Amino acid sequence: MESARSHRKSIANDVVSTLPLYRSAPALEVRLEDFTLFAMDRLRVLKGISDGLSRGKKTEEMEQLAKDLWRANMRHPQASEVVNKDIISHFVLRLVYCRTEDLRKWFLPMETALFRYRFRHETAEAQRSLMAEFDLSYKAVSNSEFESVKDKLCQVARSIGMSLPTADAIFYKVPFEEVPELVAGRRVFIHKGHAYVASTQVVSLVATQFRSHLSKALILTNRKWTSTIREQEKDRLAPIVEALCTSYLGPDYSQPKGFSEISLKDIDDLVKSSFPLCMRHLFEKLREDHHLKHGGRMQLGLFLKGVGLKLDDAIAFWKAEFSQKVGAERFDKEYAYSIRHNYGREGKRTDYSPYSCQKIISSTPGAGDHHGCPYRHFSEENLRAALNKMGVDGRAVENVMDKVQNRHYQLACTLTFEAVHNSSCDSGINHPNQYFSDSQKILQSKNHSDAKINKLGARENS
Repeated sequence: MESARSHRKSIANDVVSTLPLYRSAPALEVRLEDFTLFAMDRLRVLKGISDGLSRGKKTEEMEQLAKDLWRANMRHPQASEVVNKDIISHFVLRLVYCRTEDLRKWFLPMETALFRYRFRHETAEAQRSLMAEFDLSYKAVSNSEFESVKDKLCQVARSIGMSLPTADAIFYKVPFEEVPELVAGRRVFIHKGHAYVASTQVVSLVATQFRSHLSKALILTNRKWTSTIREQEKDRLAPIVEALCTSYLGPDYSQPKGFSEISLKDIDDLVKSSFPLCMRHLFEKLREDHHLKHGGRMQLGLFLKGVGLKLDDAIAFWKAEFSQKVGAERFDKEYAYSIRHNYGREGKRTDYSPYSCQKIISSTPGAGDHHGCPYRHFSEENLRAALNKMGVDGRAVENVMDKVQNRHYQLACTLTFEAVHNSSCDSGINHPNQYFSDSQKILQSKNHSDAKINKLGARENS
């Protein structure tokens, strides 16, 4: 048995894991487009993990979710570049999320969770190789020591539903304070200040080390950002870095921001003046077809909730449109419930938030669907026509199309906003409801200024 343990240890030293530890930034040239795209792809993974954790998914579900998210978002056309994309995207987001304590508080546990899930899918040999890279000098317990505590280890295994340790099982003896979550969950045998950690549990030990390293690295990166990088890159990378996190961790628009409500009689005017293209398109298709598929109903319905359309008015609005095609009775039976559900009046009574730009961009509309991001999903011809209809023309259209071609969809929406409102939007558009809110602020400010001018003119004439 001792020789088998030694053999496995020698194999571990020869195994190279595909899971990086992100100890130092890579000496790689990165195109500006890849800088953003890689970061956004990784953000989709982290956001998915965050959403899954917030919904209380079980460990097995989270591991599968993380695996699916990684496979869907972190691929690269060139297989040889997958690892580079992994490393680059991590360091870009490290730069993005180092800048404030709140950002670090979100990024640190999400990256640690991602590392944990990926580590668990590594082979046993690769896991031991990673432990060696962390300089974790824990040795597998000897055969004689294993036999002396085997009964205790079996008792713990039974209590937590684990397989009973066999003769060739590997356990590590570590200071108990280094595996607090295992101790708290009574998932390890503790003796004389040491915890006996099964090879299947070492993820807890390694994840603790990973988190500690990343936490320190974020502080150091913040110092570099503050002292040199931000000023040096103020015209190139800094705007992108500062926009990336807000595009992902934007404000909660489950309730109206700054505007108490909108009325049904004003909605057509608001569509023309203050709806972003994604919502304007859905609204027009609803009026045209008197129906939207589920994805469109969710995207538009939650947006309308966020801009202040009350529940009763929302039901009246959708019923007026849908009943022309499906009838009032069918609407009441099949559709009214979901509207009340979105407003937190049915089911779990969750106060659902309107979709963010990132969620909309990452959606995949099918045939007959009208949701999603027009900047991503429209053909060039259709997008140009839609922009012209919004009053965007000339050079402004070309600027928008340039951003679209480089897959900077939120920047394209920001340029559209600026062209429509003849006003800058330094923070960038990160959420459809932000677009509406900022639009209304600008329009109300203009109306207030016009009213002042008219009042002064009237005084002078009198």
